[in-house]
Amino acid sequence: MPRPLLFLDVDGPLNPYAAKPCRRPEGYLTHRMALPSLQGYDLMGRRIKPLRVWLRPDHGPRLLALPYDLVWATTWTGEANEWISPVLGLPELPVVHWPQPRPDGSDGLHFKTRALVAWADGRDFAWVDDELTEADAQWIGAHHPGRALPYRVDPRHGLREDDFAALSAWA
Repeated sequence: MPRPLLFLDVDGPLNPYAAKPCRRPEGYLTHRMALPSLQGYDLMGRRIKPLRVWLRPDHGPRLLALPYDLVWATTWTGEANEWISPVLGLPELPVVHWPQPRPDGSDGLHFKTRALVAWADGRDFAWVDDELTEADAQWIGAHHPGRALPYRVDPRHGLREDDFAALSAWA
């Protein structure tokens, strides 16, 4: 029987971007990442600065120790393998690519919801994201034949001890 999938978002669960901007959360290191997809100039003609990303080095080994097959489910798409995986010590992971154009959310669902259920193709999965809502959980429950754990992470804190315990227990 295959292990469940763990769909991973970057910003929020791994990068607590909503923490106080002048105070890096304990245990996190600051990385400046000049993603190719963000190169160029903004609408005011200013050069786009590299992103400030906070990552915890121990998250990689902790994720790998969970009884899941890890999958990137982030708007970073393949850039997560180039920029996040090496910092966390993760191998190259499969990547979910999002539908284009993205659904507008007028039905109350996150644009990722349908794509993740389709990608799982009936396989059990947990989805770690900071933008999940009850509408997403209900839709998944009604449209996914396997077990599913839509798991919201506070983007001010990122994944914490209780989150790893909950993911491990569910698997």
